[in-house]
Amino acid sequence: MKKLNFIDLFAGASGMSEGFTKAGFTPVTHIEMNEEACYTIKTRAAYHYLKSKKKLNIYYSYLKQEITREEFYKNIPEEILNSVINVEIDDNSIKDIFKKIDSEKHEIDLIIGGPPCQAYSLLGRHQENIENDPRNKLYIQYGRFLKQYNPKAFVFENVPGMLSANKGQHFKNLKAYFRKLGYEVYHDTLNASDYGVVQARKRIIIVGWKKEADFGFPDFKKEKTKYSVNEAFNDLPKLKPGEGYQFIEYKDLKNKYLKKFELRNGIDFVTQHISRPHNERDLAIYKTAIQKWNNEKVRLKYPDLPNELKTHKNESSFTDRYKVVDGLGVSHTVVAHIAKDGHYYIHPDEEQCRSISVREAARLQSFPDDFYFEGSRSASFKQIGNAVPPLMAYAIANKMKELLCQ
Repeated sequence: MKKLNFIDLFAGASGMSEGFTKAGFTPVTHIEMNEEACYTIKTRAAYHYLKSKKKLNIYYSYLKQEITREEFYKNIPEEILNSVINVEIDDNSIKDIFKKIDSEKHEIDLIIGGPPCQAYSLLGRHQENIENDPRNKLYIQYGRFLKQYNPKAFVFENVPGMLSANKGQHFKNLKAYFRKLGYEVYHDTLNASDYGVVQARKRIIIVGWKKEADFGFPDFKKEKTKYSVNEAFNDLPKLKPGEGYQFIEYKDLKNKYLKKFELRNGIDFVTQHISRPHNERDLAIYKTAIQKWNNEKVRLKYPDLPNELKTHKNESSFTDRYKVVDGLGVSHTVVAHIAKDGHYYIHPDEEQCRSISVREAARLQSFPDDFYFEGSRSASFKQIGNAVPPLMAYAIANKMKELLCQ
């Protein structure tokens, strides 16, 4: 099967790229404006390189903090590290980006990526100035890469709010623009829980094909998860609030879920199992929320709290800001706000009574355990919340590979 090269735009922590790489695609370039996310991508690119050379012991030494990042990167060819471009894609930077990519003279088969989606989210749409938000026009920058590299296809990901933003006009403009560039454009709403992810996460997937190779919207193979959050968490050591380990041994053998979807994929220790600290009031609220959910399947509403636990008088807005992750089912959507506080992602185990750890959030997003997030705890949470679940990306990538190789 021929080698298929891709460019990942607005790459974030490279969750989408992880799925495509696992399916056999070769990343040529990742472009991302956040510096910490770029280090995450470099570290993952280093992992894939060392795996291909059967030298993963070097990677594991880095995860165990036996060597510094600088020492670790010395084992990786410069062209791999330099393929990660840390820059905001805009009118000023795009020519330099093209120059860096073109210096390697790769044929590009596919472009993937999703521009920042905050402007299209339900919260973002309450901004008065949404129509002038520059993030709404980032699809034009995306299109400039299509013009430059003329790939056979592209995969564009975003939040469902994109379809209705500005009464649907933004989406109409986007489709018209991509068609003008020579692509037939199709879209559908996918739910990550249909692809092995223990999370109900809906996303718009837009697929474009050059008109001479038009396959319509692909039939991505679904595998509705019959597994639960508790099964995704069960081998992780228990933590108290504020407790955490950069690396620690698993407390249990891997179960069917972790084995089937390769979240535990050869590594014999887990990294970044780190929880955030909480004050006494929050812990009392968490305990109440966990009990209500586990015993009654009822979500705690702010007005229901005892007066001594309330921190403000507004009892009509954001009444569900304390939410327990459903241990017996799939999680609600993990978003970047998890970097600011953990109130919306309370661990279902009353004994632990805390918000979920960095590794638990990564598990909900289907990142394998040997995937390492660079930066602070908050930076890691933000990268995880913004990411495309790798398992969903893998399902998309497998079908795209099959069609591109026909």
